[in-house]
Amino acid sequence: MCAFWKGDEGESPELATRMTAFGDKFNKRGRRPWSSVNFITAHDGFTLNDLVSYNEKHNEANGEDNKDGHSDNKSWNCGAEGPTDDEDIRTLRERQKRNMLATLLFSQGTPMILAGDEFGRTQQGNNNAYCQDDDISWVNWDIDEQGLALTDFVRKLTTLRHTLPVLRRQRFLTGEYNEALQVSDAKWLGTTGEELTQEQWDDPNMRCFGVVMDGRAQATGIRKPASDATLLLVVKAYHDVVDFTLPDIPGPDEWICLIDTNAPIREELPVFDSGEVYQVTGRSLLLFALQPRGATKRIFKRLEEALTDEVPPEDGQKKAGE
Repeated sequence: MCAFWKGDEGESPELATRMTAFGDKFNKRGRRPWSSVNFITAHDGFTLNDLVSYNEKHNEANGEDNKDGHSDNKSWNCGAEGPTDDEDIRTLRERQKRNMLATLLFSQGTPMILAGDEFGRTQQGNNNAYCQDDDISWVNWDIDEQGLALTDFVRKLTTLRHTLPVLRRQRFLTGEYNEALQVSDAKWLGTTGEELTQEQWDDPNMRCFGVVMDGRAQATGIRKPASDATLLLVVKAYHDVVDFTLPDIPGPDEWICLIDTNAPIREELPVFDSGEVYQVTGRSLLLFALQPRGATKRIFKRLEEALTDEVPPEDGQKKAGE
């Protein structure tokens, strides 16, 4: 996952495997998707904040001439090593954190989050802090405004994971077509909204793709269609804007945008018709849910309340009713 969001070539197929709970390794002998424990960071290595803030480890305080700790961290500092006042770099770093946390929590399997990553804890570039009993290794609970914003975004991600069962299926997503139910549990799409070809998968420069997780697919051992929400997850590690055509799925013909990591704060959740083109910001992740035209599902109403934020009025303005 880190290599994909860093922008390395040829990482899309690997990420797709990770997002489906390592079915190639765990979909055997009756195992379930939760057999795969997914994580971005752990107690060894960089924290999430440091993963997007440092290209190199900075373990000088450990007293081993910076020779300890792993040197291959799949990290990218987004243009400056360590803390910076450059607003463009800071903005990109925050979006990269949201990208990786969303990928983790929207992937099949069991997610594991390193303590403090939900608000951007740093170890100042130290990736081997076991020997430090100071502010390098401590968790600072005096969380700043930026950290609180990230925590609120993680709350939205966990709300989605708990509310939408298709994000935590009991069966592995295989992409195989079920003739009896006439549905595939997953379809991998290119930017045109069409299924990816093998040639596209083999292209090392492919850094944007989507996956439709069909809520009608068999969800348990009983061979019958489910009635879960159908989701479209789009990931893009390319640096520039890309047009992504929302696919046409039989039945409902509107997509509600639940998450856009480029817009973590929104007053409402926008809705788009199938076939519309969505301009995906460079290095960002999107989650859409399919809903029937003209129908207001209670689940989406609850989600809209949980996922939208009231934007404070500008100076000199008052809220309605005041």
